[in-house]
Amino acid sequence: MGAYVIGLAFGFGWTPCVGPILAAILFVAGAKDTVLQGTVLLTAYAMGLGIPFLIAALFAKPFLRFMKRFRKHMGTVEKAMGGVLVLTGIMFLTGQMAVFSYWLLETFPAFQYIG
Repeated sequence: MGAYVIGLAFGFGWTPCVGPILAAILFVAGAKDTVLQGTVLLTAYAMGLGIPFLIAALFAKPFLRFMKRFRKHMGTVEKAMGGVLVLTGIMFLTGQMAVFSYWLLETFPAFQYIG
């Protein structure tokens, strides 16, 4: 029953994120010249979606053991991440995120080839 509930949570949480990407890939795959080209795109999508879950399953027990030890630090981590989130919002509102982005591209030119 627990696995079913977790599956529902993933389904409700990921559908808004995964749905548009899948729709775009289906449109592109449908426009390809051959069925093989479309199949390759959909296979890459499925592997990109499935492989992280398989890796997570392999490391679930070690991760849970780590979390038992790390749990005492979670309050600090949550506060730090909240601070980063607020700082990011302020940077977007003030236009500093664009300045930071340009600085990153100048400092690390390899970033322009990612994505």
